[in-house]
This record gives sequence, C-alpha cells and structure tokens, in this order.
Amino acid sequence: MNFQQLRSFRETVRRGLNLTAAAEVLHTSQPALSKQIRELEDELGVQLFIRHGKRYTALTEAGERILEHASRVVDEADALRKASAEYGKGHAGTLSIAATHTQARYVLPAVLARFREEFPGMQYKLLQGNPEQVAESVVHGDATFGLATETLDDHPSLDTRPAYAWRHCVIVPPGHAFASRTEPLTIEALADEPLITYTAQFAGRRGIDAAFAAHERTPNVVLEAIDSDVIKAYVELGFGVGVIADVAVDPLRDTGIVRIAADGLFPEKTARIASRIGMPLLPFERRFVQLVREFRQQQAG
Repeated sequence: MNFQQLRSFRETVRRGLNLTAAAEVLHTSQPALSKQIRELEDELGVQLFIRHGKRYTALTEAGERILEHASRVVDEADALRKASAEYGKGHAGTLSIAATHTQARYVLPAVLARFREEFPGMQYKLLQGNPEQVAESVVHGDATFGLATETLDDHPSLDTRPAYAWRHCVIVPPGHAFASRTEPLTIEALADEPLITYTAQFAGRRGIDAAFAAHERTPNVVLEAIDSDVIKAYVELGFGVGVIADVAVDPLRDTGIVRIAADGLFPEKTARIASRIGMPLLPFERRFVQLVREFRQQQAG
C-alpha cells in the first residue's frame, strides 16, 4: 500500500467517480489511475467500488469505511509536506484561498497587505467563484481556505468558523432623492424603487427578500448580478437603487455613488472562513485566519 494508491482512491470519490477528472487532477492517465485502485483493492482484499462494466457507480460499504481512514492518512501526509516545506524555506510557502468576488475584491486586499508584512516570502493562489464553488475548492483540496457568507456550513467535511459580521447598505447616484433624504430609509420606500442587487446564491440575498416579505412587500428587482462592482456600475447609470454588502463600498474610489446606511432594514450577516476537517494548519495559516477575523477592527481603526 502506498500514498499514491490512497490519493487515487480519494480523488476518484471527490470527483464524483469520474476517472478522467480524477486522473487530470493527479496528473496521471486514466489507465494508471485504475491500476492504482485495483492494486489497492488487491492489497486490502476488498472491493472499494461497485462497478457497471468499466464504470464506477458507487462506493461499497467497505469503500465508505476505508475512505475515512484513507483521507486521514493522506491529509496527515500532506500536512507533513507542508510543514517541512515551510521550515525548509524559512517561513515561505503558498497561501491558497477560494473566495467570492466581494471577499476577494474588498476584504482580502487589506488582509493580505497585513499578512505580507509579516510573511514577505509567501506566494498566493486566489480562486474566485460562487459560494458552492468556493466550498468545493476547499473540499477537493484546490484551496486551503474558503471565504464566503453562504454554503460553507452545509459541508460536513469543512471546519467552518465565523470571520466577521457585515450588513447591507443602499447605494444611489448623487442626484437621487435618497441622497438628500434626512429621515431613515424604510422597506416601504425601497419597495417603490427599481432595485439592483445580488442573485439568490450571493451575499445575503435571501435576507433581503425576507425583509421585504416581513413587511408584506415584494422588491422590484430590475437587475441581478453576482458582482458588487457590476451592481455599482448600473446604479451609476441610473438603472435603479442598489442594495449591496457594506464592505463593497470604497469611499475613495466610488465617487459616482452615495452610500446610505440600511441598519435595521436587513439582517446582519456573517462571513465565514473554512478549511478541511483533519487538515492541521501551519503557523502562517493560523495567522491568516486571525487577520481575517480582525478585518472589521482594522476597518474601524
């Protein structure tokens, strides 16, 4: 039995029993991958997969049990390699992060700027996607950390913890009536406006819809997007009133919009950071988590 056999087994499961996809990730051929799995089955004396012809259709009962142990062994081996690489390079290495657009554009730059001061020799790998893609990147080992508001909690193989709290805000062009409004905004006032906000999978959209429903109103959403910058662009053009994450407004750059607080209108949200359960974190990775959780304090300072 060797680590390559165990990795072949685990990656095949992770890729939905797709041998071609697993072989691509492991930089090998499909026949070589199949051979590794057959040799592992021969050595263990059990069948790991239910087969239909040459296709794998499901894990056997033994395969499900062995997968747990195989994953732990491979994770520990990866942790050993990471630790030796870090100390061999003098606290240099690669920090890999998967994040949604808002996190990657408006949170991570400030966090990584502080991180780089402490670890100047580091390299970085940044993957962007929707919350489900962020979670899958961490589950499959493509990234060490995932940063998003939704979905991460839904994966039992991820160790997910709160990162920081945030709220939605309203944005309008400078000439909009809301820009000079003196009284606080209300859901009723927003319900009379064309709205531009996130799609259902992103940045607390469900909380926005729930807030309108609680007031027995339906938001007039004229444009949905996954990207805060896209929403801001269409607000500047006068397409409607935007509702976005407050962290996505940069007062120095966003001179074409006016930010209006929406405290109390929509529920507070919590961005979360996740890593794989059973994967020990190196000192620089633990420091990164700490800096993410200090993001709000840094903003306030």
